[in-house]
Amino acid sequence: MEAVAIFRLSDGTTAALGHGDLIGRLETAALHLGDPRISEAHAMVSLRGPSLKLLALRGRLYVAGQPLSDIDLVPGLVIDLADGLALTVLDVIAPHSVPTLGLGEHDARFVTGVCSLVDSAPAVLRSGFVPGAHAWFWPEDDRILVRRPGFADTALAPGEDVEIAGARVHVRQAAVRDRSYETTLRPSAEASSEPLEIVARFTSAHVCRKGERTVVIAGIPGRMLSELAATGVPIGWAELAREIWPNERSERALRARWDVNLNRLRKKLLGAGIPGDLVRSDGVGNVELCLGPRDTVRDDG
Repeated sequence: MEAVAIFRLSDGTTAALGHGDLIGRLETAALHLGDPRISEAHAMVSLRGPSLKLLALRGRLYVAGQPLSDIDLVPGLVIDLADGLALTVLDVIAPHSVPTLGLGEHDARFVTGVCSLVDSAPAVLRSGFVPGAHAWFWPEDDRILVRRPGFADTALAPGEDVEIAGARVHVRQAAVRDRSYETTLRPSAEASSEPLEIVARFTSAHVCRKGERTVVIAGIPGRMLSELAATGVPIGWAELAREIWPNERSERALRARWDVNLNRLRKKLLGAGIPGDLVRSDGVGNVELCLGPRDTVRDDG
């Protein structure tokens, strides 16, 4: 899953930006801002290990009046680019896993920039570019690139090792732990054994269980659940997303909207004591309701 941050601009419009996307006056910037106070390349979104950041380039970034050179993007954060020109972080979609770099069996670290392999009896990895090092490493997508004097640059995928100056450097894949998301995928040990009845009402969905209060899910998450209930079969996420956001032309923005609202739907389900994996993705682009043998669906839309 691509790392994406969703911003709301001062005029109410939204933008979904991923790793490497520029904000600035350049026409080719992912977020073009035609304002003389904004630099051509004002800032850039960058994935640093498990964190999505906004980095100041030729412009200034402020949070609560404080100038910052890099900012961890979290929902609700307001970033001022100039007076009256702000970006509000609506949501951040992080990757499920990222590559790590390490020396030795138990050493593994997220690579948030350049790392250098230097002599320190024994060799160690240090953050930043160190002149004269045995090698330099930096992330690119789901790989780690390595440069050594006298060798062509090479890419290491997770699971691969390389021996340099008597040290074995390994690349692995580590899960990004977002416990609020993980718990939505696990049924509660105290979950009720009563069957569910899901009532689809197009703009909302009602989840009923005998002896318990009806859970009403409205808004976009409710529309998603209602559409899935009415469809009754696995459906491609993009097909369903385009029913909900027919005017969204950007595939990246569409996926970002989908992932954000699917996460919200699962959290709402969990908060009501309903397993979040009621809505299941199959890993090949389809999504469906994962109903129990006694669960039922009624389409009232």
